[in-house]
Amino acid sequence: METVALVGRPNVGKSRLFNRLASRRLAIVHDQAGVTRDVNSTVVKNHYTLLDTGGIGLVVDMDHEKLIEAAEAQVWLAIEAADLICFVVDGREGLTALDETIAEKLRESGKRVILAVNKIDHEGMEDQVDEFTGLGFETYFPVSAEHGYNSSQLEREIEVVVGPAPEETDEPEEYRIHIAFAGRPNVGKSSLCNHLLADERLVVSEVPGTTRDSVMLDLDFQTKDEKSIPFRLVDTAGLRKRKRVSHSIEYFSTLRTRQSIERSDIVFLVVDAESGVTRQDKALAGEIMDAGKCVALLVNKWDLAIDRFRGNHPDGYENMEEFKRAYAASALSELFFLPDSPVLFVSALRGFSMDKVLNQARALWETSGRTLSTPKVNAVVHGLIEKKQPRYIDNKRFKAYYAVQTGNRPFRFKLFCNRATKLDDGYRRYLQKGFIKNFKLQGCPVQFELRGKEKRYADMGKKGSRR
Repeated sequence: METVALVGRPNVGKSRLFNRLASRRLAIVHDQAGVTRDVNSTVVKNHYTLLDTGGIGLVVDMDHEKLIEAAEAQVWLAIEAADLICFVVDGREGLTALDETIAEKLRESGKRVILAVNKIDHEGMEDQVDEFTGLGFETYFPVSAEHGYNSSQLEREIEVVVGPAPEETDEPEEYRIHIAFAGRPNVGKSSLCNHLLADERLVVSEVPGTTRDSVMLDLDFQTKDEKSIPFRLVDTAGLRKRKRVSHSIEYFSTLRTRQSIERSDIVFLVVDAESGVTRQDKALAGEIMDAGKCVALLVNKWDLAIDRFRGNHPDGYENMEEFKRAYAASALSELFFLPDSPVLFVSALRGFSMDKVLNQARALWETSGRTLSTPKVNAVVHGLIEKKQPRYIDNKRFKAYYAVQTGNRPFRFKLFCNRATKLDDGYRRYLQKGFIKNFKLQGCPVQFELRGKEKRYADMGKKGSRR
């Protein structure tokens, strides 16, 4: 499949054109320059891969110099990988010296280039295209990414240049397991993805908030038993406290992160080894549980903890393994509502224990797809209630008569009981943790749907009223 890269200076409308050609709102669009930093990609009509790149020549006082350099490096990697370049310029602002510099570099690349003069909203504005003809590119189009003017002509030209679409096969495309890396800003999510991909595909910087959009990347994981597991990695923007999400870019970044969690199968909640579990981490963990996703805790930057332990043993710990177990227990105690999630200690910087991440993702995926025996489910329910009786509510205890699994990913069970209102949150968590322990579902959420007698009585009353 051929690759098409949208390139140009900042704020010429590349992301808006990316969304237009993809026929979906995939990239964050904003009037501020420099919103796109990583390379976003999507497959258009199963015909070609479209890349949205950051702006070349960004100069923003608030941004870190190394961050700008890293973002531009991603652009040139995309140009190198592309079969066709769509060079986007701003028709309203006119030709700039930076446009000419970029055009010269694109000619030197030897790649086929289509010039898209953006922000030409109607036929009466097409005269503004004339000054761009001096750039020397044979094929150019006046377009409006925002209003769609001439976008279909540009799309047809791209399809002609990249050639016919690959032949469709009757075989269904293999499903890719979606993994999301979520966490606070600057905990190392992009570094983790890059290490797993063995490639500098995502911008990494010490500046918090480097990633502003969710970026999806495909990876085929070769297991020790020579199986190939298809994954789709999703690096998300760091979630900030709601009080700090004042800027519209940050608002949309936060929205995309939550959407990425919703679309994922497995979420790795990434925390910083030094700061540990924070209030923001707890809030994010709650959102992951609300979405019903498998979740593992990923403690990044563990190399720093190892270095400090070697230099000065914390009081009461004989060795690193004992300290690690205590750290995991403390973290899960803070995140008590998680489904006894696995805890992995890694370092993306040094590659420490990174091989465990995808193996854990595979294990969670396989576990979450299980179908449990109905007799065993009922034995576990009754055993848990017998072991610890629920408290009285309005002089009645909660009683479960029968249970059956109704779904997985997440695990869903229907409980037929005396009164649904008699099950309090604390006892619900007790039953959920009991299911997780007995069936070895660590990291997989368990949800109950309660069917009480009061519903049947209510239904009977309605039937009686119609007589």
